[in-house]
Amino acid sequence: MNKPCIMVVDDEKIVGDMAKFHLEAAGYDVETFVNPVLALERAKTKRFDVVVTDLKMKGVDGMEVLRTIKAISPSTQVIMITAFAHLSTTVEAFRDQVFEFFPKPIKIKDFVAAVKRALEAKGAESDGA
Repeated sequence: MNKPCIMVVDDEKIVGDMAKFHLEAAGYDVETFVNPVLALERAKTKRFDVVVTDLKMKGVDGMEVLRTIKAISPSTQVIMITAFAHLSTTVEAFRDQVFEFFPKPIKIKDFVAAVKRALEAKGAESDGA
């Protein structure tokens, strides 16, 4: 079975780098983007099992990433990370089929576990991960 493919979109490069390091160590293929527009362009040419996106970014926000990813690939699970979760945003995100909200600062063990849950929900978890 192929390794699950994960996309991480966060305008803070350090968040993407940290996520990539730990998710690759857990056995996943990972692509990171600081520019959400480029991430969405990539999603048109490659299917990802899980997309992790920050909520607050310049230009394109996490809600737009969520909606666009779900339009391109409805089976892709989306995890939103944010330090700014408000009830109205949370309700809207779940209505638009976000898999899980994840708070910043990120606790790595919990973050990797959330990605694994998303893969299990999708049915894309590989035996080696």
